Amino acid sequence: MDKVRRILVHVWKDQAAPQRAQFVQSVTGHFSDGGDDEVEVICSLERRQFVLQRGRGTPLKRPAFCPIKHLSVTEAAAIPLDVQQRGVDVGVAIILQTANQRVLLTRRAKELRIFPNVWVPPGGHLEPDETLLEAGLRELKEETGLKLEPEGASPKVLGLWESVFPPMLSRGLPQRHHIVVYMLLLSPLSHLQLQASLRPSPAEVSACLWADSQLVRAVVSSVDGEDGEVPLDHLQTTVSVSQVSSEGALSDSSLSVEVLVGRAPVIGPDVERVSTGTKFALELWLKSLETSDL
Repeated sequence: MDKVRRILVHVWKDQAAPQRAQFVQSVTGHFSDGGDDEVEVICSLERRQFVLQRGRGTPLKRPAFCPIKHLSVTEAAAIPLDVQQRGVDVGVAIILQTANQRVLLTRRAKELRIFPNVWVPPGGHLEPDETLLEAGLRELKEETGLKLEPEGASPKVLGLWESVFPPMLSRGLPQRHHIVVYMLLLSPLSHLQLQASLRPSPAEVSACLWADSQLVRAVVSSVDGEDGEVPLDHLQTTVSVSQVSSEGALSDSSLSVEVLVGRAPVIGPDVERVSTGTKFALELWLKSLETSDL
């Protein structure tokens, strides 16, 4: 991607002006004096820069196994110079909540270079001169065909996730480094009403599903990097999904719930699963549901 068209992360801490975040610098770690994996920040979009500064506002989190966090000096030096010079990119992902409290997840096409075959919310990069909401709505429409009007979407930033690919050092040196902005949007329609308007892009999406809070609780209880069984006794063994053909046609199918509660593998090729960042966002979504019910 042309550098001119990329919005990069800048950090503001004890400097006269925001400084561009370095590719090999953990953004979360920059604000975490004690090495914590989660901090609170204030984020703003200024002059084509996504600026982060420490302050009470939005949670910013990295996984405990974040490759940038564990990168040695030798490993950092082995990263190709063109990759090191990329900086930290910005992405926007949409947690689309329906009127009957379901959220839309999409499975990334297996041909994609980054996180292929992994379940995530619709989303993508931020274009110059776009607001976060404009970027989210554009990506939602491009990937799923769903068009929401910004006036009625009630946008809310749930949290920021520090995403690195590959997600673990055991699977290779970092190639991409993003801060993903997870934004909650509310639709006045049910998932069945929205389903009728789904037109996914087969180049990016291979399947879609509408997850209810019960399924989401099971998904977020499966913490990547940890062991232990995930209790599924209260769930059906499969969930309904819409498969996307190479021409973009939808067909009804089912997917084992065990796939959705799978964990990121430490070594070897990746597997179909819900991404670690998505689990973080879904956990925040569950908290927002609890707050709205009060």
